[in-house]
Amino acid sequence: MLAIYSEEALAKLVSTSSAVLVLYGGEGCGVCQAVKPQLEKLGRDEFPELVMLYVDCQASAPLCAARGIFSLPVIHLWFEGQRFGEFARVFSIGEVRAALERPYRLAIQQGAAGQ
Repeated sequence: MLAIYSEEALAKLVSTSSAVLVLYGGEGCGVCQAVKPQLEKLGRDEFPELVMLYVDCQASAPLCAARGIFSLPVIHLWFEGQRFGEFARVFSIGEVRAALERPYRLAIQQGAAGQ
């Protein structure tokens, strides 16, 4: 997962990538630290072209506040620059996988067709 520290970097990656998962977490958030490697494995094994970003809300509080993140963990899913889904506090990796499957496939197929 690529660590992001500024709104500009986050906005650029979200707008220029076909499929993006953003995990908002924190060093002191045990659930965040537990879910992060599971999400990395999910991306690596099942969604290899998914851009995976991590925002540490303890280190980047203004960025998280600007994005309306006030509890942790939160996942935002983005496809073609549009926010597609959000998971907050209580969710399973299976729910994230299910939310990713169809739009990811369509976004990647569309990207391949445009090349």
